[in-house]
Amino acid sequence: MSALAESAELVCAAMRKADIEEVMAIEQRVYSHPWTYGNFEDSLSSAYDAHLLRDAAGRLLGYFLMMRVVDEAHLLNLSVDAEAQHQGYGQRLMHEAVKLARRHNLKTMLLEVRVSNRQALAFYSRFGFREIGRRKNYYPVGDAQREDAIMMTIAL
Repeated sequence: MSALAESAELVCAAMRKADIEEVMAIEQRVYSHPWTYGNFEDSLSSAYDAHLLRDAAGRLLGYFLMMRVVDEAHLLNLSVDAEAQHQGYGQRLMHEAVKLARRHNLKTMLLEVRVSNRQALAFYSRFGFREIGRRKNYYPVGDAQREDAIMMTIAL
């Protein structure tokens, strides 16, 4: 992880409804099929774990959302703003998500990633995630087109 991402100047805090507009701006910049405002609102209403990473100036760098199911963490979304990528912030967010899952005594973490998202696949693999299967036609691609999700997991 870069020294920048390890800095004490960064703050990881719970996401609130008031943060959704700012989160949506990043979501729309980094994804071809972003989550909707309602997706984030529903996640917060369902008491999913949702956290933001900000720099000392308060600029939103990224966020993650995670759902707890029995003894498993399901990482639903981990995103870093396009201009803040490749600086260790994704690693910082992942460390925070894992730390939170362990604090809740969860045993594994599961996620899905687009088969075409090579950057994310490499990131999760470097972090220790391994492929356990695929969800056919899970993600929208375009007009009536879909692509598979690769399911990955890591023991906590």
